[in-house]
Amino acid sequence: MREGMFRNPSGCAISGIFSKSGKRFSGRQIIESIAVMHERSNGLGGGFAAYGIYPEFKDHYAFHIFYDDIYAKRECEEFLEDHFDIVSFSQIPTRKLPEIKDTPLIWRYFLAPLPAKLADSQQDEGEYVIRCVFRINTGIKGAYVFSSGKNMGVFKAVGFPEDVGRFYRLEEYEGYCFTAHGRYPTNTPGWWGGAHPFALLDFSVVHNGEISSYDANRRTIEMYGYKCTLQTDTEVITYIIDYLHRKQGLDLKEICSVIAAPFWSVIATRPQKEREELEYLRCVFDTLLINGPFSIIVGFEGGMMALNDRLKLRSMVVGEKDDMVYVASEEAAIRVIQKDLDRVWSPKGGEGVIVTLEKGSA
Repeated sequence: MREGMFRNPSGCAISGIFSKSGKRFSGRQIIESIAVMHERSNGLGGGFAAYGIYPEFKDHYAFHIFYDDIYAKRECEEFLEDHFDIVSFSQIPTRKLPEIKDTPLIWRYFLAPLPAKLADSQQDEGEYVIRCVFRINTGIKGAYVFSSGKNMGVFKAVGFPEDVGRFYRLEEYEGYCFTAHGRYPTNTPGWWGGAHPFALLDFSVVHNGEISSYDANRRTIEMYGYKCTLQTDTEVITYIIDYLHRKQGLDLKEICSVIAAPFWSVIATRPQKEREELEYLRCVFDTLLINGPFSIIVGFEGGMMALNDRLKLRSMVVGEKDDMVYVASEEAAIRVIQKDLDRVWSPKGGEGVIVTLEKGSA
């Protein structure tokens, strides 16, 4: 299968695994799950997000950064030293694979904002970190921060996802949540920064589909200080979720009602209180409605969310077994790692499936 021979409108694969009890498990399972959907990818992008993997640095921001060369690395590290206390840094461990080519320099930094710099900025800590991420990604040529949350990390590359997982030695990590993506680019280039997941602070997004409303969504979100730099429409979903949750105070259920809003005809049939809430969200955040086919898995600190577009134009299946929740584009990707499910179903269009850690869990 060669890129450009034909367009695969149902391409891309997503998968997610979450432990409600906070039990940490190996990344091997998510590699096995996404590998089942190999034919949905074409080798131009694969990646993973993992939560709970850095308990020894859980109070520090973990920056994962691609560098084109040592000059970009030097300039970026000067910026980091000027804005953060760097408590640890190293290359991210990888293994050489013939399938993964044109590898950039891949480094990891555990950081805390410098108190004086943070105070001078007159910003809260999250906003300060985000502004620093965008300054690096827009102002330092050849440097790309692709992960910036606490106790979590994104691992992505150009390649099939199962090869990307082996490249990053993901089986050596343990966490309570893993998400995965296999990419089949349709309208945007396949490159390391454009692979999924896309992340900002602790939010990460993997996406199967295409955003036909991208330009309207991008113009809106960039008015609020976000910068879309990674040449893929999915990037904007991450920023929309951060904006609605961190800046506007919406909960995840309300965010689902913004980005996959019910049709007006459906809203009109709802009870009065619910109808008024949905009408408010549609009117106030109308330019953040995402149009086009999509299924997404959103990872965040302490939880995972799955969501289809309101017409359910992309497949998504959810399964449960004891304290474990599984989401994937295909049921086979769940059954390969858990054959005996307590429950399995396909959520309705626009119906968010939100799971969080049980009280008292890690």
